[in-house]
Amino acid sequence: MASLTVSVVSADREVWTGSASQVIAKTVDGEIGILGGHEPLLALLASGEVRVTTAAGEKVRVDAEGGFLSVDHDTVTIVAGRAALA
Repeated sequence: MASLTVSVVSADREVWTGSASQVIAKTVDGEIGILGGHEPLLALLASGEVRVTTAAGEKVRVDAEGGFLSVDHDTVTIVAGRAALA
C-alpha cells in the first residue's frame, strides 16, 4: 500500500506533518477515509477530529474547525481555520 504525505495546518501554524498510512476526517458531507492511491479530492471540513495513522502505526488526533481537505498524488493537505493536537 502506498504511503501518504500528510500536512495539517491552521491559519497561523503547522500542526502536524509526516508520513501516514491512513487519514480520517469529518467533512460537511460526512466522514471520509483516505488511503494511498486515493483519487484526487477537495472537500470542505466540518468541525471535528482528524485522525491520522502514521506509517509507524501511531495515532495522531487533531481537533479542527472549518477549512478544507485536499488529496492529490498521495499527498493530503488539511488547512483548517483552527487546529490543535488533541
